[in-house]
Amino acid sequence: MPTPIAVFIGAPSSGKSKIGKRVARLLGVPFIDTDKRITALHGEITEIFATHGELHFRELEQRVVAEALTEEAIVSVGGGAVIHELTQAALRDQRVVLLTTTADAVAARITSGKRPLLKDGGVDAWIRLVEARRPIYERLAVRTWDTSARPIDTIAAEIADWLAAELPQLTHTHRKDTEK
Repeated sequence: MPTPIAVFIGAPSSGKSKIGKRVARLLGVPFIDTDKRITALHGEITEIFATHGELHFRELEQRVVAEALTEEAIVSVGGGAVIHELTQAALRDQRVVLLTTTADAVAARITSGKRPLLKDGGVDAWIRLVEARRPIYERLAVRTWDTSARPIDTIAAEIADWLAAELPQLTHTHRKDTEK
């Protein structure tokens, strides 16, 4: 059974989707955003929260994540996916990349209103959320990259380099020695 090349975890707005897409492109592999899959299957996440509550959403999320973990791809999971015990168990044997960021860096990133757990509390809510999840994130992570200030293309290239070294069968399209 195929397994993911890497799974991206981290706080909301840490760059999991943006960087994950770039890593997948550099490695020439598929990219899966589990939040997008949930939306495609069940509707907008904010609506699921409003209509059915967080517990129902977490159950849907757990099933979508479990399915994504059977595919050979770069997988990005929602910030709270790791709180489900079955998801934690499924991630224990994966190449889990934790993306971190600071509250200052995330302040401009969380203005969309598409994050139901942050809608009323802004950065303060984000800080509380991250602190509550930090032990889980850190326990599951194989490698960590901070996304606060560095260019996302640089971070993506570093992650792709690491994965290519871990999995030599990957065709790595990024070159450190760019042609002049």
